[in-house]
Amino acid sequence: MRRSLLGRLLAVSALVAACSVAATAWIAVQTTSGAIKQEQGQNLTADARIYDTLLDYAARNPTWDGVGATVRELARESGRRVALTTQGRQPLADSATAATAPALPPQASAVVDPLSVDTVLAARGTDGQGTAADRIDPRAVGPFRLSATDSKTLRRTADAKVECLNRAGIASDVVVGASGRPRVQIVGNDPERALGTRCDLAALDTPTRSEQKALDALTELADACLKRQGREGVQLNSDLSWGDPASSTVPGEPGPLVPRVPLPAPVPTPRDAPAGDTAPSVVTPERTGENDRAIASCVSAARSEQLSSYVASPALLFIGDEGGATLPGFDLSPANTARIAGAAALVLALTVGASVFAGARLVRPLHALTGAAQRMRDGEQPESVPVSGDDEVGRLAAAFNDMSAHRARLEEQRKAMVSDVAHELRTPLSNIRGWLEAAQDGLADPDPAFVSSLLEEAVLLQHIIDDLQDLAAADAGVLRLHPGSVEIRELLSQVAAAHQARAENAGVTLAVTATAPGPALRADPVRLRQAVGNLVSNAVRHTPEGGRVTLRAYVCDEGDGAVLVEVADTGSGIPSEDLPHVFDRFWRAEKSRSRRTGGSGLGLAIVRKLVEAHGGTVDATSVEGEGSTFVLRLPGTTPSGP
Repeated sequence: MRRSLLGRLLAVSALVAACSVAATAWIAVQTTSGAIKQEQGQNLTADARIYDTLLDYAARNPTWDGVGATVRELARESGRRVALTTQGRQPLADSATAATAPALPPQASAVVDPLSVDTVLAARGTDGQGTAADRIDPRAVGPFRLSATDSKTLRRTADAKVECLNRAGIASDVVVGASGRPRVQIVGNDPERALGTRCDLAALDTPTRSEQKALDALTELADACLKRQGREGVQLNSDLSWGDPASSTVPGEPGPLVPRVPLPAPVPTPRDAPAGDTAPSVVTPERTGENDRAIASCVSAARSEQLSSYVASPALLFIGDEGGATLPGFDLSPANTARIAGAAALVLALTVGASVFAGARLVRPLHALTGAAQRMRDGEQPESVPVSGDDEVGRLAAAFNDMSAHRARLEEQRKAMVSDVAHELRTPLSNIRGWLEAAQDGLADPDPAFVSSLLEEAVLLQHIIDDLQDLAAADAGVLRLHPGSVEIRELLSQVAAAHQARAENAGVTLAVTATAPGPALRADPVRLRQAVGNLVSNAVRHTPEGGRVTLRAYVCDEGDGAVLVEVADTGSGIPSEDLPHVFDRFWRAEKSRSRRTGGSGLGLAIVRKLVEAHGGTVDATSVEGEGSTFVLRLPGTTPSGP
């Protein structure tokens, strides 16, 4: 796997950060945990008691009118500021005594809503009694609250049952719920012990008329909810279960909303049904987990709807200090201060050490690169730098070494080019000078042959200068092209006609094979003839007597519409080791300067530049002893119609 410098730096930074965080967190926890736990315990207990008291008020009163006295009493007992607002943050009550009360924090401590109880605060505030499964406060009983007469009547019955149980040796007490309904609670919470006695507790389980009316209204609300979901209605029991009749609790008393397994029971008859008519059977819904969840959800929604007019609306509760602080501060001891300072110094030392180590490994190869670059600037021989790895710095060093080697090759080519240019220009100039000096000294007669020889050397010199000028223009990007529509078969015929005499003198057959009218392309005809002419001239020069040079043009089969111009010969071929260099400037297959085969070594370099200026490419293939093939690939155009 590649080792990345960035990855190592990130790893070191992450390690240092982790050590810093761990050290800081450990000291912070060790220093403040005791004080925070103590303060949090006190605050949570006080907050839970305040919340429970206000929740009880909301469950027993339909509005918040008159809650100010309760809020001030809670603030006096807890020593904290207690404020109550609507959900729109309109003040309901505030215990702040200052003339201008501090602004309330943006986040409320809790929402006082008896129909949606905060289970955490409620569990702490009700001494572990918990809340109902539907999060409705048990003290919110609404229409299930008994009248004073019903409560006294049931209390006398409960006292009689307790006295009966006590005579049977079973300890029991009377417990009065939030609705005012008394119930018998056996010490040890084992109701089955009363089954073997004559103390019938069923009389306490019968709902009163007001309770039955409230239960019927709740059942109607639950059934309406179920019908909206396409489900069958249910018959709720007094403890808000469904299934077989149960008789232990009523809404507002402890007991979960759970389904009961249905048992065979008489079909109830409505009180208002006509005599002699049979009431419709109560259909028990199919007992599935999905149905039970839907029934429980509808019963909970029905309870909330039924109780909404009997309880106070939700309110925001804010608990804090009079000065606006939420938690008291504390001072660090000298020992703890020293521990923090020591840990910080250790973390700083580790950070500095890791940074120095990573920085040294990073800077060392960069110094080597800088030194090598400065020596190259001063004209010294290019040299390579050590590659230490495969990370970013290592790849930079490898790229620098490649650049240095390439620069050295370019320098060698530049020196060879200067030498070759000087040689190529010196030869015709020396010939011209020699013939002129001979004529001046009377050693040569300026006859037509003499003049023809001087003209030939001047033309050769002019060709070399023109080639150098074309290369310079191509390198500078200022080579001017005059593109136009070119019929390639006609162009190849023109090139062949121009070189036909030389080919015949060399005993070489020069042929053109191209379909009529041939592929069309858009190019500079003069420059394109120059490029193809250079290839033909080079092919004729290296083809022995009896050989053949063929010019061919065709459209590429790959579908891109490119036009391929091919110049093939049956000459001596090019060795495979020389083939990559045939387009280099002043490169000749014959390394000596005898110029036996002629040529300046610029022709193929000019061909490549001219083709590239047309947006094309040139390639060469060769088999030594069999011949060579040069292919120009030019972007083609669709031939125009007649």
